[in-house]
Parts: sequence; C-alpha cells; structure tokens
Amino acid sequence: MVVERSRNDFAIVPFGSVRGIEDYYTRNWWLSDSEAASKKITSNMQISIIAGARPNFMKIAPIIDAIRQKQQEGNDIQYRLVHTGQHYDKNMSESFFEELGIPEPDINLECGGGSQAEQTANVMVRFEKDLLQHPADLVLVVGDVTSTLACSIVAKKLNTKVAHVEAGIRSEDLSMPEEINRMVTDSITDYFFTTSEIANRNLRKAGMPDERIFFVGNTMIDTLLKQRHRFRKPEVWNKLGLKKKEYLVMTLHRPANVDEETKLKGLMDEIIKASGELPLIFPVHPRTAKILSNLGISYSRLHLIEPLGYLEFNYLVERAKAVITDSGGITEETTVMGVPCMTLRDNTERPETVTSGTNELLGTDSRSIKPAMTKLLAGNWKKGNEIPLWDGKTAIRIVETLLNMEEL
Repeated sequence: MVVERSRNDFAIVPFGSVRGIEDYYTRNWWLSDSEAASKKITSNMQISIIAGARPNFMKIAPIIDAIRQKQQEGNDIQYRLVHTGQHYDKNMSESFFEELGIPEPDINLECGGGSQAEQTANVMVRFEKDLLQHPADLVLVVGDVTSTLACSIVAKKLNTKVAHVEAGIRSEDLSMPEEINRMVTDSITDYFFTTSEIANRNLRKAGMPDERIFFVGNTMIDTLLKQRHRFRKPEVWNKLGLKKKEYLVMTLHRPANVDEETKLKGLMDEIIKASGELPLIFPVHPRTAKILSNLGISYSRLHLIEPLGYLEFNYLVERAKAVITDSGGITEETTVMGVPCMTLRDNTERPETVTSGTNELLGTDSRSIKPAMTKLLAGNWKKGNEIPLWDGKTAIRIVETLLNMEEL
C-alpha cells in the first residue's frame, strides 16, 4: 500500500489498482517512441518531480521555489512531488524537508531497503501506478540515484517526456552504481539541464543534439547560497570547543573505502598521523562506526558523531580547515565556500571542482594523504575560482526554459 496525499486528506491507494490505464493509453497508444519524444508541453503544464534520497532534496528545493514564483507571476504550471522513499531514514528525510522548506510530498512510494535490483523494481512498479493515475506532461528527475533511473524508464515507457537535472556528468567508472544510473537516464532523456561545459561535452560525445542541452548551472548551489545565512551551530561545536579553521571534517560512505577494512584502517591511520593536532570531526553512519570499532580505530582527536542535518553539517564545513570526503556533492559545496577539499577517490564526475575549485583528487592510496596535508598545513592550498552559472539562479533558468519551450 502507498499513502497518498490529496488536497484535504489522505487516501490509501492499492498497488494493484489499474485506475487510469485506459484513459492514459487512449490518449497515447498511437504515439511512436519518436512522436512521444516530441509531444508538445502545453501552457497548462503538469510536472512530476522525483526525489528519492538526501542528495535529491537539495536539488529539488530551489526548483519548487522557482515554480511557485512563476505561479505567482501568473504562469499555469503545476507540479506533483513524488518521494520514492529510497532513503528510508524517516527522521533524516523529514529533517531535510523541513530545513529546506520543501512541501510535504504528494505521495511517498515507500521503496526503502532491498538490493539495487529490488529497489529499482519497486520504484518502477509503484511509480508506474502513480503516473498512470496522475498523468504529467513531464517527469523531472535529478542527480544519479536509483530513483532517477527507475522513474525515467517508467516515464519513457508511458510516452512521457523526461528532463534530467544534472545531466551529462561522468566518472567513467562503471563499478559505481551511480554511473550506470547516469548513463541509462541520459540515454532516454528528452531535455538535459547541465552544470558545466564538461557535462555538455559528455552529452555531445554521446550523440545528444545541442538543441536538447541546456547549460543552466547547479541547483545544489542554489540551495547552498539560499540557506547559507541559516547555517546552524551543532552541539558538537561547543562540546568540543571547536574554533574556526582549527579542525577537519570527514565523510566516508563509498563501499570501496569503508567496506575494505584494511584500506579503511590505512586511510584513517594516515589521516590522523598527517593532520598535526587538528581535531577530526566524522559524522558517521552506525554501520561504519561499528567497522571502525572492530578495527580498533580510536584516537583522542577523532570524534565520531551522529549524522547531521543540512544546516548543521554545512556550518561545520564552512568553518573547517579542510574537508576529507569521498562524496561528489560535498566537493561542489566546498568549492563555492572556498574550503579546501581532499577527495579519497580515483575518479570524479565533477572535474570542474578540481580544475577550477578547491578540490584535489587524492585517490584511495593512503600514501597520498601526507603530501596533501603538508600542503594544507603550510597554507599552500589552492584558492579556486568561481564556476560559471553556479550563482544561485539555476532553478529559475530551468523553469523559464520549460515555460518557453517550443517543439525541439
């Protein structure tokens, strides 16, 4: 069962329901795949916006704000917010929605848990029923999580156009599930909204025509710039007596780093050894904390804390001496905030954070950590430059593009 929100109350919609299938296919059965791709979005535009995991929330928040702004200006554009429930930590999901001012989803598909295949299948089955019951002119997906892939496939099979926000980014690492999600989603997307010229080139290389590629900027940065004045001091700040630029923040979540115990121990030991006397603040998932405990990794300067909300985490990041991470999104935020960043990965789908930003790609060999720390502690870390269109206006560009869109 799925809990669905209506205007005034909640309704329980059975997964077996086929309501709307006849109407949907009556309107669309005669369209070939190529004709469906060019089906016109009318002035009365209905968009289904998909969110499934925490990185998505930061990307959809400004898009919803931009739609509301355009509604107030008299534009007939409506949206339906579909939360797939892919990230099944209810408290953290609600925290992000509340902090970022995201409205309550119209429906939560409750697809948390399971393997990659199980989760993909669950999202597809449940979103198909939702889209049949609530047809849209456009399904808008963001990022590269499982829900992005699954809902794109469903939309295209129902002859509904797809727009992909953050399209075209590539790590060229097929061992990453996210890379598969990016490639498949982009292969069936109708409208590509990109964060950089590098992403544009990736799409052109894959044969996508220029008229379907829209270089708009980065919605993650829209959220960052809007919320920056609201960053909130976490309890750990006073508890540990932290001071600006006198501590490090660390995040690790990729299996290649946290599941290989020997590698994880080597990385942690070297970071502690090379970081002088700086405290290391590590918001850590309970599973990773257990691995660290089993490995006997315990240092007086290493502080394992509970995962933080968006406002508290970025308060720490903004004031840190540096951030050590294997996340892609954090490298974008540190670049904009001018915070040195060390990425413990062998590749990145966001190379502009290295070539123009404050990020350095260290790889996963622990021997790369000491030279980077030496550079940081000597005050020789690069400053970084502004990245084009990462200016807080990306979401408005996206919505205006959709409103002005003619047949491509």
